[in-house]
Amino acid sequence: MRKRVFGKKLNRPRRSRVALFRSQARALILHGRIKTTKAKAQALRPELERLMTLVKKGELSSQRAALARLGNDKEAVNLLFSKYTELVRSRNSGFVKIQLLAQRRGDAAEMVEISWVNFEDKDENVSNKTKRS
Repeated sequence: MRKRVFGKKLNRPRRSRVALFRSQARALILHGRIKTTKAKAQALRPELERLMTLVKKGELSSQRAALARLGNDKEAVNLLFSKYTELVRSRNSGFVKIQLLAQRRGDAAEMVEISWVNFEDKDENVSNKTKRS
């Protein structure tokens, strides 16, 4: 039985794993999408879902809990509670999507791109339009 087993260990000690989740969550909040391995993305998804439920509550205590989860990164928390509130209003769960990419050349690890469901990169759209013209 898997009682009280949280998820994947990712071959890391607890503190290193927590630091990995924090840094990847921060990067996703700040940039909107990140490329990582499939195992890391699947382990990160529940953490991001918990953060988005805190955003859905929108209370001061929720902001403080998110601040604690992200390692006191005020910039990321402010961005999370300002930019992604419209995403949380439109859905109850499933805020993150994982798209498969090509395998990594060095060790053939399965690579994925993890991003928000309704994320649109403004700069990327502009650069694609200029390339086509």
